[in-house]
Amino acid sequence: MKAVILNGSRVNDGTGDRISAALVARLQIQGWEVVQVTLREKKIGACAGDFFCWIRTPGICNINDDNRDIAAAIVDSQLVAYLSPVTFGGYSSTLKNMVDHQIQNVSPFFEMNEGETHHKKRYQANPALLAIGWQDEPDAHSEVVFRHLVQRNALNLHARTWISDVVPATQSDAELRGRVRDWLSALRKGQSSPMVTLLASKATVNGDRSVQRALLLVGSPKTRKSTSYSLGGYLFGHLAEQGIQTETIYLHTVVRSAPKWQALLDALDAADLVTLVFPIYVDSLPAPVTEALERIAAHRQGREADGKLFSAVTNCGFPEAYQCATGLAICETFAQQAGFAWAGGLALGAGEMINGTPLVEAGGKAIRIRQALELAAGALAQGQPVPDEAREALAKPVIPHRLYRLSGWWRWKQWAKRHNAQKLLKRQPYKMKAG
Repeated sequence: MKAVILNGSRVNDGTGDRISAALVARLQIQGWEVVQVTLREKKIGACAGDFFCWIRTPGICNINDDNRDIAAAIVDSQLVAYLSPVTFGGYSSTLKNMVDHQIQNVSPFFEMNEGETHHKKRYQANPALLAIGWQDEPDAHSEVVFRHLVQRNALNLHARTWISDVVPATQSDAELRGRVRDWLSALRKGQSSPMVTLLASKATVNGDRSVQRALLLVGSPKTRKSTSYSLGGYLFGHLAEQGIQTETIYLHTVVRSAPKWQALLDALDAADLVTLVFPIYVDSLPAPVTEALERIAAHRQGREADGKLFSAVTNCGFPEAYQCATGLAICETFAQQAGFAWAGGLALGAGEMINGTPLVEAGGKAIRIRQALELAAGALAQGQPVPDEAREALAKPVIPHRLYRLSGWWRWKQWAKRHNAQKLLKRQPYKMKAG
């Protein structure tokens, strides 16, 4: 039996190391082989969102760094453990960076699972999932979001059993050892954690804020060629038509540049409205977007709430828009913790149907999308939250779910054919490597 522990703690945060040590000790007593991975010490590039791990080198990430060895170890394990500080209800960017790369271990093809669209297994057996978060101060809302993220990951990554828990960072080593025994006992018995339900989003906008400057943060690595920009660009085009000064910044191009990052902070400080647009990666925000939010929250730490509005627009590759709910809940939690007034979020399913096409050129399939964004722009321009009508309109399917799943089967084969990989789509490279 092999376990892989992914420690997503940050520098100078010893809680992850203490949990990892307690886990290792107990697992070894029970006869497990344990692979410990301190992710901040590894070279792992951000997921490029290019799907090459599905269509060019099926089952292997196009980025040749430590992510491949970690993905192979996970395939060869019976248990994978995620350790992370609870970050706006999600994982730290350090952990999320590797979680994003786990799509190489599933198939691009769709199936119905628990009444929803998900990707098929690539490998016959998948490890159980143990995800442990910690908090400096108790936060019941963030804990629910974290637990919801874990249960969504377990479903999408085909974990046979899953456990999620959130512990205080101040918990003693003795208390941690007790929790570890409980977690491993439940996993041994095949008992997953209770299901949780996200609470409805609650906008905190009071409508008194005048919006004169708006900042669009684009969270897709595809920048201007992304569905995220198609949605955000259309929304901000209508804000500009109402006399609002707008600016657009692409997060993937600024997080590694000190001058560009400072320019982002200056634009952020000057804006009355900040809108984040992003694709869903493994049920939440892409790792570089999470990192940007971590740094923005640190920048605003200690400031009193200044009434700046924060909203979000997201899209996912599944046809059910509600599969974006965890990502939007993380955005809402970020807004609360970073001193913004939450103005609400919008979610689009089947984002690949847009595939970066400007909405003004997308024809009839985008009529409802354009109408929803126009409604949202009208409200945000007046300092009001995103209307329910806009959320409901954007969430309606672009095409019937069944037709989308069938078109996905054809689309993946056509894309793989361009790379002479159409006969490799179902291969299991890490199983062959391990075997």
